[in-house]
Amino acid sequence: MIGYGAILVALAGLLMTLPHFISEPYRYDNTSPGGISLTIKDPRWVGAWWLGFLIAAGAVALAAIPYFFFPKEMPKEKRELQFRRKVLAVTDSPARKGKDSPSKQSPGESTKKQDGLVQIAPNLTVIQFIKVFPRVLLQTLRHPIFLLVVLSQVCLSSMAAGMATFLPKFLERQFSITASYANLLIGCLSFPSVIVGIVVGGVLVKRLHLGPVGCGALCLLGMLLCLFFSLPLFFIGCPSHQIAGITHQTSAHPGLELFPSCMEACSCPSDGFNPVCDPSTRVEYITPCHAGCSSRVVQDALDKSQVFYTNCSCVVEGNPVLAGSCDSTCSHLVVPFLLLVSLGSALACLTHTPSFMLILRGVKKEDKTLAVGIQFMFLRILAWMPSPVIHGSAIDTTCVHWALSCGRRAVCRYYNNDLLRNRFIGLQFFFKTGSVICFALVLAVLRQQDKEARTKESRSSPAVEQQLLVSGPGKKPEDSRV
Repeated sequence: MIGYGAILVALAGLLMTLPHFISEPYRYDNTSPGGISLTIKDPRWVGAWWLGFLIAAGAVALAAIPYFFFPKEMPKEKRELQFRRKVLAVTDSPARKGKDSPSKQSPGESTKKQDGLVQIAPNLTVIQFIKVFPRVLLQTLRHPIFLLVVLSQVCLSSMAAGMATFLPKFLERQFSITASYANLLIGCLSFPSVIVGIVVGGVLVKRLHLGPVGCGALCLLGMLLCLFFSLPLFFIGCPSHQIAGITHQTSAHPGLELFPSCMEACSCPSDGFNPVCDPSTRVEYITPCHAGCSSRVVQDALDKSQVFYTNCSCVVEGNPVLAGSCDSTCSHLVVPFLLLVSLGSALACLTHTPSFMLILRGVKKEDKTLAVGIQFMFLRILAWMPSPVIHGSAIDTTCVHWALSCGRRAVCRYYNNDLLRNRFIGLQFFFKTGSVICFALVLAVLRQQDKEARTKESRSSPAVEQQLLVSGPGKKPEDSRV
């Protein structure tokens, strides 16, 4: 089944590339007589987005091949299955039923025994499984440790879903870097840190021989450190570009007092987008027409060519403007920002193994498979589905200029960088805080259960000692286990 699932994933990756091959070629509106010269720094640049899906689909298909050579049943599982069938056969035999008649058993013991047999039966029919499922589901959800750990994992998965979906776009807009460079940094820093965090968490659990209380303390410590290293992210970022007619401030940029009266005679299209930058004042114009430019000059160089627009009536002293958006003065901050994000991701992933151990140790052996299934169901429904929508809606509220298509909003051209940073990082901080609260409650419940177990053990110890004294040296007590 795993091999078939991997093949389906590979086919899904191929389907994602299908729009590239069946759609029409990309078209751009020419807002100047000379046309548009696109570079990778241009926000309208569309690269080979489909190539990554093809490579990933091929890798998944190759990885699925070994699964088809696995046996249908593992030897250990086969022996265990045969043993359970023998136990069920002996339990359901007529001699056993006559020996353990209902008159000799209490109703509570009989009901408990039947429930256990239903739960461990390996060959339940669909009807029997449907009858048993609600009872086991409610029993699992009523377990406080399981419910709190799953809620904390929902918060972590919501954070991860938002990061995986919008972190490249956030870096591109916040620090004015290309999409390819943003994805390269994420692949070199964030993903390796996630792997390191998961491995270190498993090593700590094994080396320190952590029990439930120790696993809960490790999860809480990892999330507290992750929350602490997330605070500087609110203050690492770049200010918004000065866009003529959108975010300009006349007092701060005296060259903009001519705008917009200087371009009224040009009749510029409202939906055009071909940004140009004035290097002297670092003011960006939506199109050369909005800058009042009337001519275009191309300067060829050895490695690349630069496009300038001259005779611009809306620019100070008619200085030429450079095609493309203005470069940011703080693009170098993207590396420290991503290092903090990677460190926080590693600390958050430190909780992966201990939280999973808490789930496996907190439920009965026969309910472990169902508990893991319920866990992943909640993660998909409560985290991976709504989280991208929540993050996308929050990001859209920071847009200051929308491109229109058929009179409707199509894509955001410019964002308020301060609002974008505060709301995106704020959502991440909110989910991390929720995870910290859940792990704190898990640790409190585990300590309370441990305290109650010690109290019960201390109360039962004198009774055992008294039973040993009464029985004498040559006799054994009926039940000396605590």
